[in-house]
Parts: sequence; C-alpha cells; structure tokens
Amino acid sequence: MADNENARKELERLLAASVGDREIKPNVMFAKLSELTKAFAKPMVDWARVNSLWPLQFGLACCAIELMSFGSPRVDAERKGYLLFRATPRQADVMIVAGWVTKSMIPEIKRMYEQMAEPKYVVAFGECATCGGPWWESYNIIRGIDQVLPVDVYAVGCPPRPEDLYLALMKLQKRIGGKIED
Repeated sequence: MADNENARKELERLLAASVGDREIKPNVMFAKLSELTKAFAKPMVDWARVNSLWPLQFGLACCAIELMSFGSPRVDAERKGYLLFRATPRQADVMIVAGWVTKSMIPEIKRMYEQMAEPKYVVAFGECATCGGPWWESYNIIRGIDQVLPVDVYAVGCPPRPEDLYLALMKLQKRIGGKIED
C-alpha cells in the first residue's frame, strides 16, 4: 500500500514539474465540441431572427388605421409572417410607431422600448412618426421618434399605405440579415 502511495505522489510531482506554469484545460474535447455547436447554431439563429419578426403595435394617431389595414386580406401580410402583432413588449422585437408622438407619451414609449427583448428594432411609420408631420411646429409634438429612439427603418407618407409598412419590414429583414440597402 505504501509503494502505491509513493508511486502516486511521485507521479503527481513529475506531472506538476512537466506542466510548470502552463494551464491545463479541462475537457479539451468538450470545449471544442461547444465551439463547434455554436458555429453550427449561429446561422440557424440568424435565419430565425430574420424570418420571425414579432412587431409591437404602437398606433398613436391616424396612421394606426393604416397599421390596422396592414392585417387585411388585400395586403396579405400573414403570407410573409408579419401578422402576429404582440400585445406585450416582452414578446416583441420590432416596435412600429405609427402617428404623431406627443411629449407626454415619450416616457411610455421609452418604457415599452426598454421592456422589449434584445435585439430590438424600431420602424417609424408615417410622416408624423418620421418628422412630426404637419404638426412639427406644435409645442407638444416631437419632430420624429428618432429624437427619442434609434430608428432602423422609415416608412413615409401621409397617410402611409399598408404596402409601405410591408416594404419597410422587408427592408428591416435585409438589414438584420446583413444585406443593407441604401
């Protein structure tokens, strides 16, 4: 028994002397396997992000009517997978701001944006959400939602057509996928 104990101690001493100051990585095979799994999963996760936008409806004025008609059979947004509007910001990743934004609404919009899941995107839908619209000189209307939140895509028009939102969401998909258009 003592010989085995002496042999084990000698083996540990030789191992410690041979390693020196180098760090021994435990389970090198499993470390490489996790890197390989991440490499295979990344394209699939990117594909899922591009093809599954979960919009949060935030209709503030007349543009909200056009936002509602986006779900009509004439536009057929369901075919592309855009129709699942979420009622809670915790389940959404795209905020569609439709209509003019008053100064009293800014704290609520920021709170909703902060509650959204990462990565999160903003679409300014309509002239008022883009630049204040006809009321840009008013004391209580801000000059576009980009004064408050980082906007990824603009859909202009007064009123904007539902097809404009369709094109804005397709442009957002291209930006998420790495194909940025001018």
